[in-house]
Amino acid sequence: MTPSFALYLAVFLPLAATPLLAALDRWPNARDAVSVITAALAFGFAIVVLRGFLAGSAPELLLFEVMPGLPLSFEAEPIGIVFALLASGLWIAVAIYSIGYMRALEEAHQTRFAICFAISVGAALGIAFAGNLFTLFIFYEVLTLSTYPLVAHKETPEARAGARTYLAILLSSSIGFFLVAIIWTWTASGTLDFSPGGIVEGRVDPVWAPFLLALFAFGIGKAALMPFHRWLPAAMVAPAPVSALLHAVAVVKAGVFTMLKVGVYIFGVGFLSRTGASDWLVWAAAISLVVAALIALSKDDLKARLAYSTVSQLAYVTLGVALANQMGIIGGTMQMVTHAMAKITLFMCAGAIYVATKKTRVSELAGLGRRMPWTFAAFLIASLSIVGLPPLGGGWSKWFLLLAAADAKQLYMMGVLAIGSLLSLAYLLPVAGTALFMPPRQAKTLDGAPAEPVREPIAEAPLLCLVPILLTAGGCAALFFFGNEIYDFLLHVPLLPIATEATP
Repeated sequence: MTPSFALYLAVFLPLAATPLLAALDRWPNARDAVSVITAALAFGFAIVVLRGFLAGSAPELLLFEVMPGLPLSFEAEPIGIVFALLASGLWIAVAIYSIGYMRALEEAHQTRFAICFAISVGAALGIAFAGNLFTLFIFYEVLTLSTYPLVAHKETPEARAGARTYLAILLSSSIGFFLVAIIWTWTASGTLDFSPGGIVEGRVDPVWAPFLLALFAFGIGKAALMPFHRWLPAAMVAPAPVSALLHAVAVVKAGVFTMLKVGVYIFGVGFLSRTGASDWLVWAAAISLVVAALIALSKDDLKARLAYSTVSQLAYVTLGVALANQMGIIGGTMQMVTHAMAKITLFMCAGAIYVATKKTRVSELAGLGRRMPWTFAAFLIASLSIVGLPPLGGGWSKWFLLLAAADAKQLYMMGVLAIGSLLSLAYLLPVAGTALFMPPRQAKTLDGAPAEPVREPIAEAPLLCLVPILLTAGGCAALFFFGNEIYDFLLHVPLLPIATEATP
């Protein structure tokens, strides 16, 4: 199989699987098996693309031209390959987890859920391998529309209201800002192709470059840069597997991935650095990072706390782009990976807690670690990875971002990064600490006297929920030991234009 054909299959196999998922509505075991197998195949095809790239080929695919110079095309480059492996690999974990979660709670519309999930991951892979801004924008919008039914899945008034907020913010930002930025880029450059070193230098006046960058930064609403972040906590009405999809597998990672692509292949790191066009974005990202973390501290609802944690952690990637140097791009890409692995663990843990106990608030978790030791051990590991403590993967991303801030002589940003880690420690560690080390609330008898303590047996969520949690928690540790390999691969990201002829 050629890498280019594998690229095609990786993008379109999840979409092609949807009729089969619909046909198997009456046979849930077969339907869920197809979901898991499709996820595994998509991951396998992404690996073939990676191997082809490492072998020296440049996998690409041209479907058709909408008009001259505006093709629907795909190509593989290092950041896109990383995102494709991330999305398809974590899809396997969420597909397995979803079976246990949805069946344990006897959720309705499970086939519709599986279909929309497949379309969403297919759209994420289309974004990962997009060869130009036009193709990326098409799949970006497909991702928004296909996740709307997932957010509204419970069909309660609260779910419908949250889904409307989700859709309204993402569509209005993408059409009102992102699309305008794309049209401006096309008008100025005559192309939307992703090009090493960028395409706007010499075509967009440096005076106007910060405004164009602002249209991109706020138009890419999935990156959740404040104040265009409210869709993310609003979407917390969705079931836990959807939250895992939104926060780890597809949606928010599609946002920060697009920020990375725009920074590297549209503006160019050199152009941003020389003109200072991204200086304002450094501070905008820093504000999002700190303010969202402070809001997370105030949330007692566990999923709401994790949602604002996501807003804060995404800002690290945007900050890496804004610092406009190689370490910033490497650190931002690593943050995309390590945060995905940790946050999917945290949200699956939150779902497992709900399945086993119906508890949703941090204040209700005292002593629960005695009943669910594996779940809360995984929560603790993922939390420490988010904080950036070695030997967990999050340590690498925070380290490279610190180096990026030092290279850019942004000493204040080094302080912001340190504050962000301390705040994440403050809002995440009490969750696991309360459950594992605090005694359970003591029941009382009818006369108000303390009742005899009862030792409750271990009662974890179903195995299909627990196994993916343990695998992704292990992934948080594995990423630390494979950090050097990821770093070496990201050195392939072309930050300078590729010379077309020899220079004397």
